Formats: sequence, C-alpha cells, structure tokens
Amino acid sequence: MPAWRVRDFHSSDMDAVLRLWERSRTAGVEPVYALSEVLASCEKDHAVIAVQGEVVVGAAVARAAHDQGWIVFFAIDDDSRDQGIGSGLLAAIESRMAPRGLTKLSTLMPETEGRVDALLHAGFQDKKHLRYFEREIPVQRQEMGLLSELGGRLLPRHLWNAVGGMQKEKELLERRLVLPLASPDLADQYGVVPPRAVVLFGPPGTGKTTFAKAIASRLEWPFVEVFPSRLASDPKGLAGALRETFLEISELEHAVVFIDEVEEIAAQRQGEPPSPLQGVTNELLKIIPAFRDQPGRLLVCATNFIRALDSAFLRHGRFDYVIPIGLPDEAARYAIWQRYVPQDVADDVDLDLLVGGTDGFSPADIEFAARKASQRALERAVYGQPSGAAGAAHGAGVPDGADGAAEATDDDGTQVSAKAGPSTAEYLEAIAATRATVSAEVAQEFREDIERISRL
Repeated sequence: MPAWRVRDFHSSDMDAVLRLWERSRTAGVEPVYALSEVLASCEKDHAVIAVQGEVVVGAAVARAAHDQGWIVFFAIDDDSRDQGIGSGLLAAIESRMAPRGLTKLSTLMPETEGRVDALLHAGFQDKKHLRYFEREIPVQRQEMGLLSELGGRLLPRHLWNAVGGMQKEKELLERRLVLPLASPDLADQYGVVPPRAVVLFGPPGTGKTTFAKAIASRLEWPFVEVFPSRLASDPKGLAGALRETFLEISELEHAVVFIDEVEEIAAQRQGEPPSPLQGVTNELLKIIPAFRDQPGRLLVCATNFIRALDSAFLRHGRFDYVIPIGLPDEAARYAIWQRYVPQDVADDVDLDLLVGGTDGFSPADIEFAARKASQRALERAVYGQPSGAAGAAHGAGVPDGADGAAEATDDDGTQVSAKAGPSTAEYLEAIAATRATVSAEVAQEFREDIERISRL
C-alpha cells in the first residue's frame, strides 16, 4: 500500500472533500456542520488533506473564533484507518492554526460517532455532560439593508405566544399557514402547496394586524408592511410604486408582507370613465399572481369591510384562504385584562367581572377602558378626585404628601399606603363609560360574511 502524506488543501480537492462528507453520512453519522460551512472553510480558513498515492483519503478543516479553534470537519476513508492518518491530520491542522495564537482547539462530534481514537491519541479530551445547541439566524446580513429600505423588521419570537385566548383562530392559522410554510418538505410529501396569500377580515380593532405580526414572528420571517397612503406620493404614482415595492420584496429570501385596509386599493371597480384608483386595483391584481410564484413568502391582506372588495380580488387562485377574525372570546378578554391590570392590584381586582362586562368589546376597546381606569385612579391618588372641575379647583399644585400613591386608614386609625392601581369598581366604571366600537349591526354583518365569504 502506498505511503500517505498530509498537504494543504487545493481547490481541486473540493470534489474529494465532498465525497468524504457524503461517505460519512452514508456510514450513519450525520455531520455536525453543514456541507456549505465545510466547503466555505476549505476556501477561507484552514484545511489539510491526507493523500495516499494520488488519492485523497482524509481531510481536516478548521476555523478560528477569537482565541479558540474549531474543527468543522474531520474524516478518513474506512480503508485507510489504523495507519496514523487521523493523528497526522490533526497535528497538521493544529500547526497551521498555531500562529493565530489560539489557546484551545475543539471539535463537536455526533453522539453516534464511535471512531474517535485519533482525537484521543492527539490529546483531545472527551468533555462529558455537554450539550450542543444551535439556531439559524433568520435574516442574512446581505438582506438587512434591503429590509431596512422597505421599512421591514424581524419581530420578537414571543409574539405568537403573547396572543392570549383566540385559540380557535390560532389553531386555524397554525395548521393552514404556519405548518406548511415552516415545513415545506413535509408539506410536499403530502401534496400540500404552501399558501402564498390570505385575507383576514373582521370588524375594526379585532386584532388582524396583531395576528399578521404573530404569523411572521412564528415563522421567524421578516415582516414588511406596505402603506399605500405613503406610496401615493411617489413620483411613479401609486400603481408604479406598488409594483416597484413588490419587486424589491422579491429579493428577500423570506417575508410576510402585510397590507392593512386593503379595501382602499382593491375596492369594487365601477363607473365610466375608470377612476385612477381602478388602475391601482388592476396593478395589484397583476402583482399577486407573480408574488405567488415565489416560495418562502406570504401576503396577508386585512380589511374591515370585506364586502367592499372587488369580486375579482378574492377569487380562487389569488388568495388561498379568507379568514374571519372576530371579537375576542372570554379567554382572550381575560388575557387582555391581565396585560393591563397593574401587578400591585392584580390579586385584588375581580377579572371575571371585567371579562363579563366587556363582552362585545374589541381588544382596542378593552385597552381604552383599562387606560381610562388607570388614569382616573392616578388622579384620585394625587388630587383626591378625578380631573375636570375638581382638577381645576386644585389648580396646578399637588397636595402636600401626595406622591402618586393613595393612602388608606387602618383599623387603628393609622394612615397606610394603599396599593397603587385601580380597583374593580373603577374598572367597571370605566367599562360603563366606554362605547363598544363594534355595534350589534356590524357584528351581525360579520356573522353573515363568515357564512357567505370566508374560505377556510
């Protein structure tokens, strides 16, 4: 058998490294580092090759990170083992990296890899009780500039879980949208084509924007909101600016694109001669099929008035689903109230009463009532009574000793500091003074639209 030797990696060795990487997989061991990472380090970092005659029989590839070196690939042909090739490769890669001033050389091996003698012989220690964690960065550096120009952003990962209640809607969105988009290979096995465009409809303030952001958060895709009102001032006109924006979005690898109040640019086309807005509607109808041809993206349109949308806009082939988002259910209202009741008084406030008193309220209505109660409680704590005539009577001064916390009298007459925040009665007072955004008539129309227009 010819003698072996170790030399530096050459570009012509790329196919041999690929062969070694694939062979390690067929041996039942999944490499820790992806092939793309290994090949990139071959070219840019440190790599040595073991050859026997003219045949490549082993490779070691490493990169430096601060004062530590990481071996990202280490493999030897099965037929060439037990000849000291592994120890030779490790010694060579260490000598190549020594001038970098490294204090440590490490490598990660799959649990199923049992052939680690060369590492042990080379002085590597097997560190017990360590676990390896990793996650992919969802937006690559080269996309950040474009994303910034589009006004897009990567949303926090917790938004999906932060949507309290609304389990029926969340489960529907998880199954219909998130599952096939997050697992396209699995969807393909079952013949499922991942959705490309959906419409969320419902009364004002029901959380359609919140759900759109939560979907982007759940997928870990950039969220890009398109504002037609801002594009209208573009010299190219609204239609031209809309077309240009979607061309730029197509350069992103992934994106959730959101258009709120889409009825403003996709209303029923009628009248002679055609209005300028009809040209915008026509342009949007052309954009959607082209958008659908690109994988890894989702268009979410939201509307408060689905009956106003052009009939051609909603047809099959443009939107996969037309999903109703209604008023928050009891569980959702409970979660919303928990968000707004201060922690200091949370144990003393009867949330069940607040939840029952806000049946028919939108999330925005609940927020308004909660903030109204908090404001009144603050004014009472500072001025002794809410704003208005009483506030004017006190002038601009603050009573002596008033520091924002109300005082109460204990059983023995001692003044004690009360918990800071509204009481149940103050919340109920604010609820009674809040007019629900969604009237009974609008709620009835929404139920009719669910039966007539929704597509789930």
